Amino acid sequence: METTQPAGGISGNVLFYSSPEPLNREQHAKLALVHKDKPYRFALSGTAVPLAVTEFAPAALTYPVIFAGEDRVPLAVMGLNTGENLFVQADGGFEAGAYIPAYIRRYPFVLANDETQDRLIVCIDRSSDLLAEGGQTPLFDDKGEPTEYTQNCIKFCDDFEVERRRTDSFVQLLKDNDLFELKKAVFTPMNADGSAGEPQTVAEYFGVSEEKLNALPAEKIKELQTSGALAQIYAHLVSLIGWDRLIALATIRQQQAAANGALN
Repeated sequence: METTQPAGGISGNVLFYSSPEPLNREQHAKLALVHKDKPYRFALSGTAVPLAVTEFAPAALTYPVIFAGEDRVPLAVMGLNTGENLFVQADGGFEAGAYIPAYIRRYPFVLANDETQDRLIVCIDRSSDLLAEGGQTPLFDDKGEPTEYTQNCIKFCDDFEVERRRTDSFVQLLKDNDLFELKKAVFTPMNADGSAGEPQTVAEYFGVSEEKLNALPAEKIKELQTSGALAQIYAHLVSLIGWDRLIALATIRQQQAAANGALN
């Protein structure tokens, strides 16, 4: 993957990346990774983060896995309110035991479109506090070549792109079989007397319809099973139980904020 392209022609807005720049051995010769025990502050506002289809199973243990928008982009839902991530602490720590999506793990590296040459090039988020000239792990060696760390990051981005394309194919398969439906996440609060309150819609999203899935011909189900798609579909469906956990976390967070406000 080319790492010496000049700036210009980069297109697309990418979550978390405020100042993407093509990785360049002259411009970034002295940059190095800053080692942090809790490096995830950049994801504090990541309410929903893109997922690759191969991540559905591990992500399902922690988050609702949903599909959003006309393109039905798979997302791990990490918060209920815009700009909120219930799994990232203010100091940059990540919830213990929670799966960290590859989209977050690749930061501050990313592949971006180079419209001038119609290809993807490696970029870094120059505004990231994980990169500095006084950092511990250099991006380039004394000869101007990418270090082993940088090479590993580039490979991670390349692999991520492969998985993204595989995910696009999976989503297209669901579309071709007309398996999507609009779903709702509903929260039923408890009244002071212990009775159930009025149900409230927390979110609307696209998901796989179990009714449509079960109505598929046996040979189509077999095809989905053989390709591995069926297992990913069921991982998505099982993950939707995670809305209850997400709502509980949000409720606890609100109670803690109210208690802190009362103390202050």
